[in-house]
Amino acid sequence: MINSTLDLHDYRSTEGPGAEPAEKLIAGGAILELLEQTFGASFAVLDAERVEQLRGTPDLPHRDWGDRAAVCREVAQRGRAELIDEDDPFATLAVPLIDSGETSLVAVRTFVTRPVSLHERLTAPAAVLGCDERQTLPWASRQLAWSAESLLRIGQLVLDQWKAGQRIAELEEEAGTLSVHLASTYEEISLLYRLTQNLKISESDDELGRIALEWLHEVLPATAVAIQLVPVAPAHESLNYEVRRQDVLLTYGDFPIDQARFTRLIDHLDAGSAMRPLVVNRQVTAADAWPCPDVRQMIVVPLSEGDNLFGYLAALNHTDDDEFGTVEASLLSSVAAILGIHSGNIELYRQQSELLAGIIRALTSAIDAKDPYTCGHSDRVARIAVRLAEQLGCDANELHTIYLAGLLHDIGKIGISDSVLRKPDKLSDKEYEHIKTHVEVGHRILRDLKKLEGVLPVVLHHHESWDGGGYPHQLNDETIPLPARIVAVADSFDAMSSDRPYRKGMPLEKIDEIFRSGAGQQWDPKVVDAYFHARDDILRIAEVDHEHIEIPLPRWR
Repeated sequence: MINSTLDLHDYRSTEGPGAEPAEKLIAGGAILELLEQTFGASFAVLDAERVEQLRGTPDLPHRDWGDRAAVCREVAQRGRAELIDEDDPFATLAVPLIDSGETSLVAVRTFVTRPVSLHERLTAPAAVLGCDERQTLPWASRQLAWSAESLLRIGQLVLDQWKAGQRIAELEEEAGTLSVHLASTYEEISLLYRLTQNLKISESDDELGRIALEWLHEVLPATAVAIQLVPVAPAHESLNYEVRRQDVLLTYGDFPIDQARFTRLIDHLDAGSAMRPLVVNRQVTAADAWPCPDVRQMIVVPLSEGDNLFGYLAALNHTDDDEFGTVEASLLSSVAAILGIHSGNIELYRQQSELLAGIIRALTSAIDAKDPYTCGHSDRVARIAVRLAEQLGCDANELHTIYLAGLLHDIGKIGISDSVLRKPDKLSDKEYEHIKTHVEVGHRILRDLKKLEGVLPVVLHHHESWDGGGYPHQLNDETIPLPARIVAVADSFDAMSSDRPYRKGMPLEKIDEIFRSGAGQQWDPKVVDAYFHARDDILRIAEVDHEHIEIPLPRWR
């Protein structure tokens, strides 16, 4: 039990001027209510620091609690229930209304510790309490008796129960916050995983962008999401590869502005130079200088890879008209990083394809320059071979390989002596053996280009014969790669139909006769059969000279 006496210098009751009991009781109201429910009795409330009684106990005799302010202040600082008066038959319980000394509010009440008779004299204990004996005795005789130990134990249990409730509430709030964070993290990881599963060489940046927008709209509290892709190459630049040459705006949801206004908005924010997420909320969009009143909240993230800018990812207008924050900005940044890397890979692949196309054109031009009498031969062979392959049911990848092989099948002639290659008369046996080496020379020239490894069998084997009498390895039948068998027929047709210095091109009837007699001996019968089925198309192909050779390298759709 705490005993203390204090002269009252600054005591103000609730009846006095300046009292604000409602405001001061808010913080400790939960403990007070729990105390009164447990004991079935009202408690007075004392602000021990300011020596101010905030609430009285109408069912008790009037008592001046000011002389217990110091001891109640110590109770508040200790943060546990205490008995501050014990004078038979009375005991006063004091319970801090907030633990750990966070406030000086203390709930106090005097209890009876044994049954009291109306014939007893309570002059001394009533005086200790500062109460009138005539009021105290009738009140005491009606009270339920509590032991001092029970009062203290139950008072502390009430306080502990409140603390436990507070801790439970804190944990529930933390759990709720954690649950929201985990849900947001799961959605982000799930979205990023789904995007990475769609990072295929066949996907273009706008296709992946549309997928990303649809999924983002599911998880973001935004009424609309958008991607603006900027041009990859100027409109006037001549390229073999299909590229984006103007701005493209992709949207999902209720997008409130058109492409021109979105572009002005990006310029207004100078988003391109930021290279980081820009979060814009009401404090910015409510200003007179804001150019798009329809956009109330906005996040913009550049799509970049290194120093290369490919566009912008944006979320517009919070669904609850709330503010966008770091959670939404982080998710957009993660998605933008994937899209930016994907666009960077597309651009790198495009540049490599342009380089390879340039190399192929250069090699084809070198063949034509080496043997001007066969100028255009490689291009015609390539296109005729593709038509034969189509007739045989080859797929797109096989057609692509056969076309490149047709262009490059004679690349080895770069290594053949000009005197032999341009000789207008019949070749000697030695010269013929020399010119036959062009297939192996061509194979050596191309073998280090990994992108052209599918072309190598054609370069090496397009002079093999179905009966095994060709060169360089005397392969026969289906041991000869199919693309080489196809190019062999295309090569023979163009050679027989074209004019040469030493002879005119053969008439079609003669060519047909040679193919029919050579099917099953020099050429694959199935390829010769395909020739006759596609002959009209092949004749049209042979009549057209292409000034610009197209290189149909694999493209992003």
